[in-house]
Amino acid sequence: MPSIVKTLRVVADPNRLRILLLLRGEELSVAEMQEILVMGQSTISTHLSQLKQAGLVEDRRTGKSSLYRLTSPAGTSGAVGVLDRLLAEAKNEIPEAASDQRAVRQVVKKRQDKMRSFFDSVAGRLGKDYVPGQSWKSVAEALLRLMPPMVIADLGAGEGTFALLLAQRAKKVIAVDTSAKMIEVAREQALRHGVKNIEYRLGDMEEVPIQDSEVDLVFFSQSLHHALHPDRALQEAWRILQPGGRIVILDLVKHRFEEARELYADEWLGFSESELEAMMEKAGFTDVQTSVVHKEPETPQFQTLLVVARKGS
Repeated sequence: MPSIVKTLRVVADPNRLRILLLLRGEELSVAEMQEILVMGQSTISTHLSQLKQAGLVEDRRTGKSSLYRLTSPAGTSGAVGVLDRLLAEAKNEIPEAASDQRAVRQVVKKRQDKMRSFFDSVAGRLGKDYVPGQSWKSVAEALLRLMPPMVIADLGAGEGTFALLLAQRAKKVIAVDTSAKMIEVAREQALRHGVKNIEYRLGDMEEVPIQDSEVDLVFFSQSLHHALHPDRALQEAWRILQPGGRIVILDLVKHRFEEARELYADEWLGFSESELEAMMEKAGFTDVQTSVVHKEPETPQFQTLLVVARKGS
């Protein structure tokens, strides 16, 4: 915390008081302070340097410039209390204080206008272009936090990436895969992340090593098209679900990219909505809902099909 003597010495200059009054209510750059105070850049920078040395202001980098603000107080006594009282008085005694505050409001409005102009320019195509921080993974994690704790089966779990997401909220995740090597990698990944509520089981999704009615939710995440008999895999999902339990499938819409059989060991080139709906109903599921939720822009433009259904009570 700055000393009282140093504070009094530094704020004795009226221009430094004007700067402190500005920064009391808003973070500002040197360029913005130039506009408000009608002073040269070097003069303002000199004043800011002295205020920083006295511990009264601090800055943070934003791109190519810095924004200045009053130093966050550690308390309300001593020099901080003195500064508060000085600024309260200075607001009434400095002739330019009122016009400075009007100028600050104009500067802030310009910032808002600039942001509004950007969003006006991308309206209608924002979701189609890249947006920093926007990802399906972040959306999935947010939605998973809303789920009640359940016992979840991840069938065809692979390296366990999806199981790790589910485990954030699940009571337990049972991750099943036919590859012992995949299970080994998945276990190591869970250990690395300190996740303890995933149980890995080696087995085929057509003969799932899970007891009848053991789980509340079954996930097939881009795995059903690897099953030799998808209808049997769905029947197994029905068997291991509790009455009223849900099934969620994310898989490829039927396509003609034959190379997928060699490149990705795909047994089926995706499924049509009607095919999956028929298989689900045959397996005993009700309230079947299907929709295409994503289309990749790059060739061969794979599409993702989402299917949600329920095991009757």
